[in-house]
Amino acid sequence: MKNRTKYYFLILAGGLMNWSCNQAPTDAELLTGLKDDVIFLAADDLGGRAIGTEGEQKAADYLAIQFEKVGLLPKGTDGFFQPFTVSKPTNPHEEAVIGTKGEGVTGRNVIGYIDNKSEHTIVIGAHFDHLGMGGQGSLHRGDSAIHNGADDNASGTAALVALADILKHEEHSSNFLFIAFSGEENGLWGSNYFVKNPTIDLKTVNYMINMDMVGRLNAENTLAINGVGTSPSFISALDIANTDSLKLVTSESGVGPSDHTSFYLQDLPVLHFFTGQHEDYHKPGDDSEKINYDGLLQVIKYIDRLVDQLDAEPKLAFTKTKDSNGDSPRFTVSMGVVPDYLFDGKGMRIDGVSEDKPAQAAGLMKGDIILQMGDSTVVDMMSYMRALSAFQKGDSATLSIEREGQKLEKKVKF
Repeated sequence: MKNRTKYYFLILAGGLMNWSCNQAPTDAELLTGLKDDVIFLAADDLGGRAIGTEGEQKAADYLAIQFEKVGLLPKGTDGFFQPFTVSKPTNPHEEAVIGTKGEGVTGRNVIGYIDNKSEHTIVIGAHFDHLGMGGQGSLHRGDSAIHNGADDNASGTAALVALADILKHEEHSSNFLFIAFSGEENGLWGSNYFVKNPTIDLKTVNYMINMDMVGRLNAENTLAINGVGTSPSFISALDIANTDSLKLVTSESGVGPSDHTSFYLQDLPVLHFFTGQHEDYHKPGDDSEKINYDGLLQVIKYIDRLVDQLDAEPKLAFTKTKDSNGDSPRFTVSMGVVPDYLFDGKGMRIDGVSEDKPAQAAGLMKGDIILQMGDSTVVDMMSYMRALSAFQKGDSATLSIEREGQKLEKKVKF
């Protein structure tokens, strides 16, 4: 603990030399900050930021310093920190126990606050942990390697700091609670702990914004926003705030594999921002030089405009949504492709092909659009999953695909 405290104050001594909280940050300053934050968090020195490791602790210390530099108030249970311990079960059919007692893995949420003397608070969050050297959850098939997680989710964490800096210099009718979550990769541990042990009254929370993988805005400026059905106020506000030619791809469900789910399950409106899956997802290649920093700033400024637009609303109404995950088919086979979740055309477009999997053996490539699978027509992601769920190991199917405007047939064996 002594070494970590020394590390914390060394960063503080260096960081406060450049602290200027009297003027709103320029775009150039924001870009510099984003790059600095992502490069620090995604450096090999932090070893992939797995919960309970020295790298995760260094990341938490660094974020606390950034929150203090911005001028946020500490809102954890120990300054900016909210420590929690997760006891892993010996029985694989039992859930992990998240609390502060007993033995297990200890992580820390980092929490800062802007107090605008309002009855309502907007929660803005992003997870800062990642997969360490790989292990469970990794899609890497080689030797053990550092998973730096620049997009997942140093990008969202850097955006969290930047948004705090922007909102600190603006006038708003809501308070803001900024939370950098740990343990997301293991099962939303940090956000789960926070909503059950909140450091503010959850009844005052208006809505929650989650930024997870927002660092690779593509050439079409496609931004996915999940949870738009969790409040009737969202749809119109999203469109009004879109003054920057973003292509918005939305989904209604408040449930998904990221920290907004913990808040949705407390009957709070949520929005999850996401710039898309890619071939480096959960692999060692997710590095800082691959981040689209201009695109990241574009997403941040859009969220700032959205917050401003929603500021005129009274406390947002909450709406339960159909759980898109709950209706998903069960699979006994895998194609070995990364779907393009931002594609809104007819069919299912492939964004990546895994090695030594059926799709690669069949000659499928990134950019191919699957239109037919056996007897099933594929019009979107859900119809693709339903079609896939009908096959068993050893089955074969003829696929109709579109590649660069041409229709082709490929035979895949599962």
